[in-house]
Amino acid sequence: MDAKTIAKAQPLYGQAAVRTTLNELGVAGHLRRVRQSIPPGEGVSGSRWVVHTYWSRTARDNEWWATFLKGDATAETPRATSGAPDSQETDAQEPPEADEDPESSGAVPPRTANSPCLERSSGPSVAYDTLARLGLQEPRLALSAADCAALEQPAADWMARGATPEHITHALVAGLPDHVHSPRAFVQRRLVDKMPPERTVVAPAPGPRRNLLMECTDCGVPGRPEALPGGLCRGCRDRAGSGSEVSGPSVRRPDPTVRELAARVRAGMRVPQRA
Repeated sequence: MDAKTIAKAQPLYGQAAVRTTLNELGVAGHLRRVRQSIPPGEGVSGSRWVVHTYWSRTARDNEWWATFLKGDATAETPRATSGAPDSQETDAQEPPEADEDPESSGAVPPRTANSPCLERSSGPSVAYDTLARLGLQEPRLALSAADCAALEQPAADWMARGATPEHITHALVAGLPDHVHSPRAFVQRRLVDKMPPERTVVAPAPGPRRNLLMECTDCGVPGRPEALPGGLCRGCRDRAGSGSEVSGPSVRRPDPTVRELAARVRAGMRVPQRA
């Protein structure tokens, strides 16, 4: 996404106008150019660098872009595609709001699937319904309503440890004897003896640090994010007429001494030379 490539596809504007527009987008916080180091592959030696152009519909400040390069940005992170350099990017979809209705978004409420005992006002729990369906799959384990209510808590403990209704049903009906005299006692014994272990939550290991280096939007000089505020290096900011931020088009103004020299040349040309 450089000025030369865009100017070829835009006949109404040249490279200077496109470069000025890219600089203004970078200063506004929508655009950044980043170099990423690619590790050598099979049969390839040495380091390789791929240039990515990151675009965000939401304007971001310099601190946010610096945090993004460190891999710590969490909200609406722009994506980059690997491959040819100077590839144009689009920003990622925003996550749903925290107060969004679970029914409208298709999400399952927290206490629907793996909840111990729900209130009877909201209907039977998943554990109760799983025990009640045992008789449909295995007539030898048909339970009454009182049996399901008494065994509901052990079945809920299974679900609290990550078991699904299918897992509980398979553990209860597998390897049944020919005759089950007391289905309630048999199911209770299996629920206690085959209780799954408690799962420990293991924090995911931090991923590898990304080797990224920001690049000046105008001239392409690499540097650290704090050295390129607005995506421009110091030389490009000075040419734009400001020491910190670009407030107008990035146009190089002519030196006043050039006009004076040109005026002297024109004045000398008007005076007739003597033979």
